[in-house]
Parts: sequence; structure tokens; C-alpha cells
Amino acid sequence: MPREDFVCSRRLRVRWAEVDMQGVVFNGHYFTYLDTAVAQYWRSIGLPYPAGYVDRYAADLYLRKATLEYLGSARYDEVLAVGCRVGRLGRTSMTFNFEIYRDEPEPAAAPLATAELVYVNAEPSTMNPAPLPEDLRSRVANYERVAPQA
Repeated sequence: MPREDFVCSRRLRVRWAEVDMQGVVFNGHYFTYLDTAVAQYWRSIGLPYPAGYVDRYAADLYLRKATLEYLGSARYDEVLAVGCRVGRLGRTSMTFNFEIYRDEPEPAAAPLATAELVYVNAEPSTMNPAPLPEDLRSRVANYERVAPQA
């Protein structure tokens, strides 16, 4: 998807502790980068997690699926931009899409990684899926440049 489709973008610098012996970001750290971007997304739509979601809706989101495709290598001390958007709003689930780029003056032609996280909304005491709150749907729709799929 085009980089400009991402309203939410989180910048971060690769730390020494995140690279392997070759100076390349160890693959598991990319999921931490995604988590950082999701936290920024929640703040951006006015629902800082967890209180903004859990307390407001008496529900919580549980990760159901995580996929990540590695297309390039980030290295120590590079500044990265992690684009995050909601690509789909189902009845009880929502899908976040991500692209990770080097944050350069001239945008890179291709991302270093793409990813997808699928969360299911559920009632915490029973862990039964529950419909996504209409207020959440409205906030996402008003925030995104490209409407999420239904």
C-alpha cells in the first residue's frame, strides 16, 4: 500500500541491544516496533491503552494473529518510521496493517518489513468475543485516510 495511506507513523532509532552480531536488527524486535506503533495509534484516536479502551468499553483486545514479512534489513542507529493503520474492522475483530521504512529525507521505495496484527474484542471475564464498540468504529473512521474494509 502507498506510504501516504498511513496517517499514524511512529519514528524510532534502532538501539545497540536490538541488533545481532552482523549489526542487523534481530527479527523478534520488529514485533516490539509494531507494538510501539499500535500504542501511538491508540493515543492518536483518543483511546490511550489500556485505560482508554478497557475502562471505557469494559472489554479488551486480544491478539489472535501476527504475521510479519521481512523485505530488508534495518541496522544499528538507523531511524525507522513504522506506519500503522486499521485495514479492517470486522464484527468482533480489527486488523492493523504496518509498514516499516528507513526514515530518510527521500522516502525509500520499498518497506523493510510489512506486518499484520489481528485483535479480537472480548469480554475479559469470559473471554467471549464481543462486538467492537460503535464509538471505536467512529474514531477509526474519522482518523484514517483510507476507510478500513468491513
